[in-house]
Amino acid sequence: MASPSPRAPLDERIEELLAPGGPLPVVAAGDPVLRAGTERYDGQLAPALLARFVEALRVTMRAAPGVGLAAPQVGVALRIAVIEDPAPVPEEVRVARGRVPQPFRVLVNPSYEPAGGARAAFFEGCLSVPGWQAVVARHAEVRLTGEDEHGRPLDEVFTGWPARIVQHETDHLDGMLYLDRAELRSLSANQVVAERWAQPTPDQAAHALGFELP
Repeated sequence: MASPSPRAPLDERIEELLAPGGPLPVVAAGDPVLRAGTERYDGQLAPALLARFVEALRVTMRAAPGVGLAAPQVGVALRIAVIEDPAPVPEEVRVARGRVPQPFRVLVNPSYEPAGGARAAFFEGCLSVPGWQAVVARHAEVRLTGEDEHGRPLDEVFTGWPARIVQHETDHLDGMLYLDRAELRSLSANQVVAERWAQPTPDQAAHALGFELP
């Protein structure tokens, strides 16, 4: 589905988006809103409308289901994203990927920087690129700064899979998709990942498909 018309005032566009209720349509790759970058959030929405928009992002993320969703993915070019990960994975996956539960969080005007030089590579997907996954090497640990939905400052170090989630969602706010950072030789349909590359790490995929891991 195309993103809402940019000609209407922002609050009117969001009201129009929220009007049907329920999960919002997720914008697919190819829509310019995913590449345009975002406007810093500086109180453009009344508190009640912001709260409704954040709740709609949560509902949409959970319905997908996903572990993060950025405002551009529903056609809104504001620097806002949400994350949440119950991490329902086997112990060996949790250990290999550092995937631990994350509570629901709202990220407003987030930015990140590496905290140390370590990198980790795993298969990654995106709600805006349905049906596919690819291996992405990302910082294993990042420092994320920004605010929450109430304007309270955020300055936190994320490691493991939570670090991957916040990098992925913050990249969306800069007009970047995970494929821009991916090892394209690893690009695989979801069914193939489930059948062949479900191991905790992508080592076997790297050997079979001919790409290097960090």
